[in-house]
Amino acid sequence: MSHEDCIFCKIIDGEIPSAKVYEDDKVYAFLDISQVTKGHTLVIPKTHTKNIYETPPEVAKELFARVPQIANAIKDTYNPIGMNLLNNNEEPADQSVFHLHIHIIPRYGDGDGYSSNWTVHADDYTSQDLQQIAKEISETLK
Repeated sequence: MSHEDCIFCKIIDGEIPSAKVYEDDKVYAFLDISQVTKGHTLVIPKTHTKNIYETPPEVAKELFARVPQIANAIKDTYNPIGMNLLNNNEEPADQSVFHLHIHIIPRYGDGDGYSSNWTVHADDYTSQDLQQIAKEISETLK
């Protein structure tokens, strides 16, 4: 998808309306139209980048630097009992808009509309397995 076809780029450019929460020269934050819970906000870089894999470090630095400030504003406004941060990358991980975005989802208790159901596989990995996986990832980082 090109920048011209990106719904989030159109929101940044004012071509599509949004409920803006925050804006500066690098980052734009607005309410998700789906509102999983009250205050569910998306934080996006103004630089079009498809996902975390393609994000330059300087774009990530600016984006993630704003997340605590916006999260605390939501916390101070609505007093949730918790908060989830979520980022989906690629279709198999449920990414539906291919412009990097961080979901800030305030939590208000059981039945608030959000669920993170995953299966824990702790018994499938020995301590040695975990050390080997960590080693392989660390070696790739070098």
